[in-house]
Amino acid sequence: MEEETMNEVAQTAQDTVEEVAQTTQNTVDEVGRLTSYIQENIPVFISFGLKVLFAILIFCMGRVLIKWIRKIVGKSLERSNVDKGVEQFVDSMLKFSLYFVLIFTIATKFGVDAASVAAVIASAGVALGLALQGSLSNFAGGVLILILKPFKVGDYIIEDTNKNEGTVKEIQIFYTKLTTIDNRTIVIPNGMLTNNSLTNVTEKNERQLDLRIGISYHADIRKAKGILEKLLREDAAVLKEEQMNVFVAELSDSAVVLGLRAWVKNDEFWPAKWRILENVKLELEENGIEIPYPQMTVHVAGEKK
Repeated sequence: MEEETMNEVAQTAQDTVEEVAQTTQNTVDEVGRLTSYIQENIPVFISFGLKVLFAILIFCMGRVLIKWIRKIVGKSLERSNVDKGVEQFVDSMLKFSLYFVLIFTIATKFGVDAASVAAVIASAGVALGLALQGSLSNFAGGVLILILKPFKVGDYIIEDTNKNEGTVKEIQIFYTKLTTIDNRTIVIPNGMLTNNSLTNVTEKNERQLDLRIGISYHADIRKAKGILEKLLREDAAVLKEEQMNVFVAELSDSAVVLGLRAWVKNDEFWPAKWRILENVKLELEENGIEIPYPQMTVHVAGEKK
């Protein structure tokens, strides 16, 4: 019995040794094949590595060249005194086009056939054109803005549809950026600006103040008009050579509404408006002219006896 057990143990040990030997041989064979594959393809790996390094070198040199070209074109446009929006738009187009050429050049250096790439680009262009109709509309809108010039960089505009407003800071390929009075940035698609109405507040150098002031029905209208005319004449921002008007604009339910119209410089519009409104309130109070709250008079008919 003991002899059979020993034989079984010996057999198991022998099988284990043979299995380990076989596994070791298989590993050696795999390593040998891998080593042989690497040795056979070392020239291919070296060639591919050189291509990668060459592509990285071309990309770095291309970036420097693109910046240099953009700088030269930008200075040329500045010397030509073109509109700032045109300058920004051309720079965006130039950057996009040059990077496309750079990437195309690198792709051909990796053995990609130029004709095949052109065919792929043409097919992709049709698909993208259908998928990106909105973007193409924005691009066309940017071109129209630069040609028709409904506004330029530095103008204060109001987009009438969504009531977005601010100073135009950039006119790019697809979008126009506005900066609001409280220093927020609004990005509006060019297609929206060309397909909808907008108000260019600063197209002209002067802007008209148009204010409405309500006074009581019991107040002296002539006296109130005289006070308002005096305030307009004394305010430094009001252009004295332009027409100034103080008039009765409306007989409303609760007040006689007086209108004030005068011209000021664009950059002085808001300070002048706030200052004149404050002075109107103070002057009317000092002269005993009431600015009434909204009110309603109700007459109740008594019962007949």
